[in-house]
Amino acid sequence: MLTVWGRLNSHNVKKVVWLAEEIGLPYVRHDVGGAFGMPDAYLAKNPNALIPTIEDGDVLLWESNAILRYLAARHGGDALWPADPAARAQADKWMDWQFSYADAQRDAFLNLVRRAADQRDADAIARSAAECAKMMAILDEALSRQSWLSGDSFGIGDIPMGVYAYSWFSLAIERPVLPHVGDWYERLKVRPGYATQVMIPLS
Repeated sequence: MLTVWGRLNSHNVKKVVWLAEEIGLPYVRHDVGGAFGMPDAYLAKNPNALIPTIEDGDVLLWESNAILRYLAARHGGDALWPADPAARAQADKWMDWQFSYADAQRDAFLNLVRRAADQRDADAIARSAAECAKMMAILDEALSRQSWLSGDSFGIGDIPMGVYAYSWFSLAIERPVLPHVGDWYERLKVRPGYATQVMIPLS
């Protein structure tokens, strides 16, 4: 059985367990990181002191998007991770793009979710929200031409930004109206794994 190490209020852990739910892969998850700390036994598995880490049989792996690619390739079949290199690359680019988006959202998220109201930096929040809006407009344009970031059907290219889209729609920031992102988000919300593993209160 797949073992996932990491707390569920982590964006990167959400990615992994959502994918496991999508493909019906049994797993057990252990809380690690944040308030749960990082025991020495965990650091022996992942010396980066980050989450998540997975164990799948004799495979030990960290880095969330690498984990997504591995799980989709080993357990998900072509539907999520196509064999055709060109089709795969079109989804794959959004997985890497997500890291730039995460940088843009970080200040808004940390200030609004992880800090007390009297410790928030309003200027940092505004700059972060503006940068997020510019990047989400890029996403909106892409989704005006195709139904999913992965192409014509849902795939792992939708998972990393799908997790961050929930935060974007949940944070108390100004957001432009982006109809194609909004439609994509509504379709994500009805996926059972997204509803149960991603759409939890931000903390």
